[in-house]
Amino acid sequence: MSGRTREPACPERTCIGCRERAAKQHLLRVVAVGGACVLDLRGTLPGRGAYVHPGTVCLDLAVRRRAFSRAFRGQEALDIADLRRYAEQSTP
Repeated sequence: MSGRTREPACPERTCIGCRERAAKQHLLRVVAVGGACVLDLRGTLPGRGAYVHPGTVCLDLAVRRRAFSRAFRGQEALDIADLRRYAEQSTP
């Protein structure tokens, strides 16, 4: 044995706003449902998900870069009002 200890594997995802990799538990999963971006806090909603840091900076970057439409494969004009409200509340 080499004597090195390994940290337990932790799933990582990429934030669609800042493009930084982070642990899945530190990001919010967003799913497109009926033309709107819906937060999937439990991670159980069906469909393609996108991950973003829980703050307005990464959300604004994702909107500016049109990352949501790209992540959801071409769905245009997604409503992010609920997502923005959640991000503003979670930002100190």
